[in-house]
Formats: sequence, C-alpha cells, structure tokens
Amino acid sequence: MPLRLLARKQKPVKTRSKKTTIPNAPIQFEAAEQMQLESDELRRYLQIGRYGVVAANPDRWRGHPEIRSALKRANDAIDRQFALVPEGSATLPMTINDAPGCPELEVETNSFVLSKHPVTNAEFQHFVDSGGYEELEFWPQDLWTHLIDFVDLTGSAGPRFWKGGRHNKLLADHPVVGVCFYEAQAFAKWAGFRLPTESEWQVAASWRIRSSAYILRRYPWGDALDRSRCNIWSSGLASTAPVTSFKAGDAPNGVSQLVGNVWEWTDSDLELTDEQDRPIVGDMLMKSIRGGAYDTYFPAQATSCFRTGLASLVRAHNVGFRCAMDIRG
Repeated sequence: MPLRLLARKQKPVKTRSKKTTIPNAPIQFEAAEQMQLESDELRRYLQIGRYGVVAANPDRWRGHPEIRSALKRANDAIDRQFALVPEGSATLPMTINDAPGCPELEVETNSFVLSKHPVTNAEFQHFVDSGGYEELEFWPQDLWTHLIDFVDLTGSAGPRFWKGGRHNKLLADHPVVGVCFYEAQAFAKWAGFRLPTESEWQVAASWRIRSSAYILRRYPWGDALDRSRCNIWSSGLASTAPVTSFKAGDAPNGVSQLVGNVWEWTDSDLELTDEQDRPIVGDMLMKSIRGGAYDTYFPAQATSCFRTGLASLVRAHNVGFRCAMDIRG
C-alpha cells in the first residue's frame, strides 16, 4: 500500500495589495476543468500521461486484456514526445565568472532521450489531480514534512501561481512554472521518467558541429543569437509562450525551447569555485538551471553553455522543467 500524506490543512491566504501582480498572469483566470478519470488503472495511466510507467512495467498488468494495445500506445506516445540525443561531451566552466583559462570539467554523456517540450500546465494538472502531492513515494523522505508548504495562491496543493489547485486554462499549453526542484523531480518520477543532468542538457542544447573536431554550438540552431528563434527579453513578449512556439529555434532532432521561455531544472547540483579554486558553498542545496527565460535580459545568459542555479526549494515565476529517459535495451 503506497504511503500517502494523511492531511493537508488549507493554509490561510494573505490579502494581496492592489499593486501586487502575479508574474505572467493574463487579464483573466479561467480555471481548468476537472477531468473524469478512468476507474481502470491501466487506462487511467494512459489517460493522464504516465507513459513511462506503463512502458517500463508490462508485468504489472499481466493478464489485462488491453495490455498489448496499451504498451503500443505508451511507446508511440514516447516516440512522439521525446527525441534521441546522441552521446557527447559537455565542458562545464567551474568558476563563477567563466574567464578564459578557468578550470573546466569535461563530462561524457551516453545517448538518451529528451522531451521535445517543457512540461505544460495541462500535463502537470494530471499529477496534481491524481494525488501526486500526497503520494510519498515520489518525494525524498526528508522532504515529507515540507509537502504541506507546496501550495498555490489559495492554499491548495499545486504550483505557486495556480488557484484552487487548478491551472489557468488560458495557459494550458504554456510551461508550468512556480515549481521547485523537488516538484519537478516528483512529476518526472510519477510519469516514469527523470530529469536530465546538467551535462545531458548542455549536449542537447549545443548540438555538435559535424567536423573533424568536436565543437559544440552556442545555441541549438547555430552560433549567433537570433531573438526570433527564442523567447527572451529582447523578443518582446514579456511572458511565457506556448511550448510549441518558436519552432525555428529547434535543435536538429526537434527538441524545442532549450534557450528561452523558461529556465529548466536539471538533476545536477551546482558546483562552482572562486578564482582561487575554492568551493563556493551556500546555506542551501543549489541545483543547476539552464537555458534562460522570457525575462532574461543579458544575451550571455541565454546560451547553451551558461551555468547558474537556484536553491532547490525556490518556486520561481520563470523556471520550469522537461523530462528525460534512459534508452532501454
């Protein structure tokens, strides 16, 4: 029997001043409708997008009359939504200022598959509606006492900027934001996937040039910044965009928005040193985020190689995530 969070008290909501605005908020909020979930577990898993779980655990439904068609549906969905990233090598600057000659870490990566898009509000809604915030198996044990704090604007379980546990359906196809590292990690585990490591993310975003030398590009499309290919400050939108937009900025394998729209959580700790090669240690675990966002002002930060991070519990207005998966033999 899975462990569940037994009680979640509604947190009192503080009155907001009239000048307070919610980042990326449209003019109106239309709460997404509640989906009627299938009673059959296998059908329900397909309905809510837990394709990785179905594909990896066929024996769980041994004898189910629909298992063969369900496996095909799950694998077909993964094939549509994910793309192969070939093996590669990522060079990670190890100092804050990334000065010429600074120490670097060379990391080899195996081939893997990466989601073509960041996780959307609509997709994350399935996690919320199926009780993901109460299912303790998706969360580190030392975080269990903090789960009651992962609430939205009205005190319901969910991303920080939702209301009543519902996303704004006007933003259904926008990347989910207002989730910390652990919420991103829990969703990935719930769906049967994982988060990409920092080096995997960099290899995916800096598609290597076909030449005798191993050279990585500065952007998924090349080496010159083109604001028409990505959603950053200079693009002029001033908000997130649908995950299917800015197709001209796709990597050669069809992975979208690796630069701009939202920063993306990775599964790697952010480890940096100062100019004297001394480790920089903060008060809270820092996780690497990559790619820049719609409000990234400095072009140097919206590249495939720029390194930064956030405390693992931060629920920012411009940080989302995408899922990855190992290649199964």
